[in-house]
Amino acid sequence: MTTSRIATDAGPALGKEEAENYADWFAVLADPTRVRLLHTVSTSATGAMRVGDLASTLGVSQSTCSHHVELLRKVGFVAVDKVGTASMVSVNAACCTGLPHAADVIMGTLASPPCCPADLPADVTTRPVSDADLAAVLDIYAQGLATRNATFETTLPTAEQLRSRWLPGLAWVAVLDNQVVGWTGVTPVSSRECYAGVGESSVYVAEAARGRGVGKALLFTQVVEADKAGLWTLQTSIFPENRASLALHHSAGYRTLAVRTRIAQLDGIWRDTVLLERRSEVN
Repeated sequence: MTTSRIATDAGPALGKEEAENYADWFAVLADPTRVRLLHTVSTSATGAMRVGDLASTLGVSQSTCSHHVELLRKVGFVAVDKVGTASMVSVNAACCTGLPHAADVIMGTLASPPCCPADLPADVTTRPVSDADLAAVLDIYAQGLATRNATFETTLPTAEQLRSRWLPGLAWVAVLDNQVVGWTGVTPVSSRECYAGVGESSVYVAEAARGRGVGKALLFTQVVEADKAGLWTLQTSIFPENRASLALHHSAGYRTLAVRTRIAQLDGIWRDTVLLERRSEVN
């Protein structure tokens, strides 16, 4: 499963081939057993299950389960790998983004993207990053690296190296209970003058502060201040497994452009990323 860029700014843009692909996806999910199967695998502790175990969990015969697995595999929702004599079923991570994106395209919700996140937390404030914040910023970055679902980076930079990446005036921290609990920064995508208004954004929230609206506060500041600074495009790449970050960026007007399959390796494993972009309406 992959998603392609949808031009939604100028009238209907859903082509016949895309419509047929989306129809196939939803047709496969029209059966409740397949919906339960997909949910069971995606929420399993290991992210993969044997066909026999799936059949037992769903209360169906193994042949029936294999039939449903094959239909899901054909449209790209799951992958099936042989491990010894067992068939292991796992969810295709790209469908975590591809399916919601398809629904957004069909229902036209991408035609008018939001300006920025709403429902901002009253107890979280943001401000430009200072030298005194960098130790906390690096600690939060280290927490993100440890998840292996935030970045391809595996080595923590120095404070000077990290600060040098950001465009001047385009890095902020979030403060909660007088503690720095998150940060966001915008880096240039190119040294060419024609791309001077295009930046790549990063957002990190301290583990202890997740679920408190810190990311919303940071994204609000990021997109508003980037618009003021004259940037016309913000882009970011997110692992498909990082659903919270995908939802957060969608709330800030970022649109899914594509799922880049096996774009790079992390710890020797090929990983996909979702490429998102936010186009300013004022620049």
